[in-house]
Amino acid sequence: MRLVIFDMDGTLIDSELLIIETVTAAFEAVGEPVPTEAAIRSISGITLRPAIRILAPLASDDLIEELLASYRAYYSRVSGGPREPLFEGALAALERLRHRDDTILAVATGKGHRGAVTLLTAHGIFDWFHSVETPDHNRGKPDPQMIETAMGKVGAAADATVMIGDTIHDMKMGKAAGVATIGVAWGYHETVDLEAAGADIVIDRFDQLDAAIDQLLG
Repeated sequence: MRLVIFDMDGTLIDSELLIIETVTAAFEAVGEPVPTEAAIRSISGITLRPAIRILAPLASDDLIEELLASYRAYYSRVSGGPREPLFEGALAALERLRHRDDTILAVATGKGHRGAVTLLTAHGIFDWFHSVETPDHNRGKPDPQMIETAMGKVGAAADATVMIGDTIHDMKMGKAAGVATIGVAWGYHETVDLEAAGADIVIDRFDQLDAAIDQLLG
C-alpha cells in the first residue's frame, strides 16, 4: 500500500490571506510591530508557539502568551470553510487518489487537531483521510514524528510513503522520515527553496500530482 500524506495550509487549503490577517491582528491587538508578510509566510507549517517566537524574538514569555491568546481568539472568530477554500484541483486529486485500491491518504499539519478536523469536515473530506496528524499529539515540523505516526498506523514502509507540502518544513520533515517528497509551487515557499530543502519533485498544478506520485512510488 502507498501512503500519501498531505500538508494542509498552502497545499490543500488556500489560507494565506487569512493567516496573514490573523497574525497582523494578533500583533496589533497587543501593540507590537506587525511582522512583514514575507516573515509571516516563512513560518507557515511551524507549530504556533515556536512560530510566534520566531516572529517576536525579543518578546518576553508573558508577551508571547498574549500574542498566542490574541491569535487564537481572532482565528476562532474568522476561520471556516468559505474563508479557507481548497485550491483549484485539490478536490479532484483527492477523489482520484482515495478511490485507488493501493493508496491510503493522511494529513500532517502544523494546525491544532481540533482546527484541522473542523476545517476538513467543513470541506466534506475529513473521512477521506486515515489519520490527521498534528502537533497536539506529535512533535512539530520538521521533526519526522507526524509522518512516522501516520506510517505506523497503517503499517506503511518509508519507501511506499510520500509527503506533499508547500514549505521547506514539509520537505525537511519528509527527508528526516526517509520518505519521498513532493513540493507544490502554489503555497508559501518558492520552488528554489523547496528544492534546496530536499523536494524530489515540485509540481505546479494538482493535475500533475498523480504522475509525480507514480514516479516516486510506482
